[in-house]
Amino acid sequence: MSADRRDLEIDRISFQLGMINCFAEMVACGVKKLALSPPLKPEDYELLREASERIVEGFGIRSYIEKSLMVTGLQSEDFTRGKWSVLYYDDDAVLRRYLDLKAQQLQMREAGRYDGAAQERVSREFMRLLSYPEEKIDQKLAGDKTSSPFMLIE
Repeated sequence: MSADRRDLEIDRISFQLGMINCFAEMVACGVKKLALSPPLKPEDYELLREASERIVEGFGIRSYIEKSLMVTGLQSEDFTRGKWSVLYYDDDAVLRRYLDLKAQQLQMREAGRYDGAAQERVSREFMRLLSYPEEKIDQKLAGDKTSSPFMLIE
């Protein structure tokens, strides 16, 4: 078999589990405060749930199923619409900070105060929770659209 094989088939579920395992390890090692699974169709989550729970247990971290991930400058509503994400974290304060930030975003939207400056502030705080360096946050908010992390299974 050629090392340059272009017809490699990668199934979506295994790919997603690989991402989950990698992000869970980053949380367990302290590289990230918060990590996200790929946005999952609810039926995919049901297939992955048990394996995700075993990964969490194996790394000694925590997880939270988010059925409505907040939309920020990091990811679009189209990217997450109708999908669930698993949040991986080691410290309950990190989950509380995410949930508080999401509630603040909702309150600003409902009050009509979710303007450009508020969107940028919320996006920055979310990316900081995900442990993005400030330089990368600036790039993301400036419109740096790197290739999709799912390019192998799209």
